[in-house]
Amino acid sequence: MEKPEIKTLGALRASGYQPKGVKVEVRDNLVQSIRKHQGIFQGIIGYEDSVIPDLEHALLSRHNILFLGLRGQAKTRMAREMVSLLDEWIPIIAGSEINDDPYRPISHFAKNILTEQGEQTPIEWLHRSDRYAEKLATPDVSVSDLIGDVDPIKAANQRLSFADERALHFGIIPRSHRGIFVINELPDLQARIQVSLFNILQEGDIQIRGFKLRLPLDILFVFTANPEDYTNRGSIVTPLKDRIESQIITHYPKTIEASLAITHQEAHVLPEQRARVEVPELCKLLLEQIALEARKSEYVDQKSGVSARLTIAAFENLVSTAECRSLKQDVATTQVRIADFVGIIPAITGKIELVYEGEQEGPSNVAWRLLGLAIRSSFLRYFPDPQSFKKPSGKATAAGARVKPNPYQPIIKWFDQGHELQILQHETEAGYKEKLLSVDGLYAVLKSFYPKQDEASLFLYMEFLLHGLAEFSLISKKHLDTGGYAFGDILGGMLNMDFDSEDSDEE
Repeated sequence: MEKPEIKTLGALRASGYQPKGVKVEVRDNLVQSIRKHQGIFQGIIGYEDSVIPDLEHALLSRHNILFLGLRGQAKTRMAREMVSLLDEWIPIIAGSEINDDPYRPISHFAKNILTEQGEQTPIEWLHRSDRYAEKLATPDVSVSDLIGDVDPIKAANQRLSFADERALHFGIIPRSHRGIFVINELPDLQARIQVSLFNILQEGDIQIRGFKLRLPLDILFVFTANPEDYTNRGSIVTPLKDRIESQIITHYPKTIEASLAITHQEAHVLPEQRARVEVPELCKLLLEQIALEARKSEYVDQKSGVSARLTIAAFENLVSTAECRSLKQDVATTQVRIADFVGIIPAITGKIELVYEGEQEGPSNVAWRLLGLAIRSSFLRYFPDPQSFKKPSGKATAAGARVKPNPYQPIIKWFDQGHELQILQHETEAGYKEKLLSVDGLYAVLKSFYPKQDEASLFLYMEFLLHGLAEFSLISKKHLDTGGYAFGDILGGMLNMDFDSEDSDEE
């Protein structure tokens, strides 16, 4: 819809325009969208059957909203998407600081113009993108920032008394009149500042210092909060929480498929990187599994949460690690390897909060441990469980239970004979394949599991199989300081006191 050409109040009346309250406006547009089966919240994945229905109910009820959830759960993003539910253009009295409705002006400025010019009062049109305001709650936010204060310079320049409404400077909330206003991280707002919001939410009043001022503000308020903040930094005062009609609980993706979709959508990978680096599905799933492992790890503070930003940053680092290798080797294209996951460790350590035990382990060791657990969990998606090939107990043997042939035995035997395999991070393609083929039985085992797999993926699966066997303690693995891994026999690994902490058995 193009910007309307109406310029005066008289022309606006003649057009038949009827103003709406912002919450009614949002409700009406949402009703139309639901009837047409149109998705409103674009890019919000994993909330289709939980958060979005709750949000729709709240908006249909014309409620102010509190999004309560851990970091990285799209709270602010959902608030910003609500802008699409506003009318594209609304009229305001030209020059108004607080978007005065031409039919119902509330500021001294607008009322004076209307009195002086009547039907010739000039009209401007405000786009919905300009009707959204957002404020991050920090301890230094003041009542003046949010609501306003006396402006002595304005009073002096216009020779006004400090008791004159025209001497007031309006804060961000009055300037959001007829729009959506968001306060992020509400518990961080000092209690005395939260108290100043009581009347605005309930009666639409604001008070600036000692002035008698009643502005019936028309605002859809949206607040976000993290449950962790209730104990760490502050809380939402009870009377304010009572005035927020709907509290909507957000959550992390409930399926790995939803996590994959979020990472794919949000990761900033340049076109030249996409052209140079292929990221197989196995590697994408492994990245998402790391976040799942972190969200249940005893070393990670679960009250703080593990943001979706972990996998997004890790994916970007993974692509860049493979890209760096290809640039150094001067090859046009490459595929991500398991060895490239060494590049995601900084993305993990920067995105998790550790409990005391985790701090004792150290951020890097916890990151390596999470990667190992993710490999172990993901391994069972692609290969049979190595533990299913263990010898049965004495009672089972006596009962005639047969031992299933272990398909991994040729690989384990090769390492048991004292062989070692080093796969460096910047291994050339030829060297990478040659080393994997040197392991007796590895290629044959993979072909038996994936006879139709393309050659490039087959070598990735061969590398992944070695990591999986190491995580199940059938062969040993250690991370090399030069970048990469060394695999060996499990007994030799136990005797080697120089192995890193992440090589310890994980059950």
